[in-house]
Amino acid sequence: MKRLNLGPKVKFKKAKLPTKKKLFGKYTILEPLNVTKHSKELYIQYLNDKKNIIWTYLPYGSFKTYAEFKHWLKTFCLNSDPFFYAIYSKRHKQYCGMASYLRIEPDHGSIEVGHINYSPLLQNSIEGTETMFLMMKNAFDTLGNRRYEWKCNNLNSASKKAAIRLGFKFEGVFRQMFIFKGRSRDSAWFSIIDKEWKKLKVGYKKFLLPSNFKDYKQIKKLKL
Repeated sequence: MKRLNLGPKVKFKKAKLPTKKKLFGKYTILEPLNVTKHSKELYIQYLNDKKNIIWTYLPYGSFKTYAEFKHWLKTFCLNSDPFFYAIYSKRHKQYCGMASYLRIEPDHGSIEVGHINYSPLLQNSIEGTETMFLMMKNAFDTLGNRRYEWKCNNLNSASKKAAIRLGFKFEGVFRQMFIFKGRSRDSAWFSIIDKEWKKLKVGYKKFLLPSNFKDYKQIKKLKL
């Protein structure tokens, strides 16, 4: 009888769950979401996106009033999964974006980054890149995950481009995965696994050195 290939055996106990600890970087601080502390400033920053483009590919938003936004934060963003952070820019001294962990599977060591929403102040910035590094580093080095996922609407070319830039590898498209805002969505999937992280971390650290920036503008691009 032909022996079946069942894949390599894994000595893996369990990944840890995200905690309420802040994640500190050179340029940013990621704080577990606190509605009282963060909601007003986040709402004001999101209003600077005059055309509401940042909400286009998200399953919620935009929000017409602060009360509506605050209610959404209370009902959707205070769970253990998804686990949301408010992003603080040291340079601007403001909270100017959000991101979360989701699809958290500690038994398998798998966790996804998502619900990423940067206000205009955070877009295309060193703070935005460092935010992704801090969450990735925490997922692998502190929580002990084996797999770090990114998925997005397959029509969202900016998100797919960002995933590749940040070191994720494209895995494929799940067709008709969701219905959001009355429209069918195909989801593009990307991932980083633990054996790739060591090299990626070196590239991030080089990129994030203060010497690589002049007036917060990069001198050399992120090379992973």
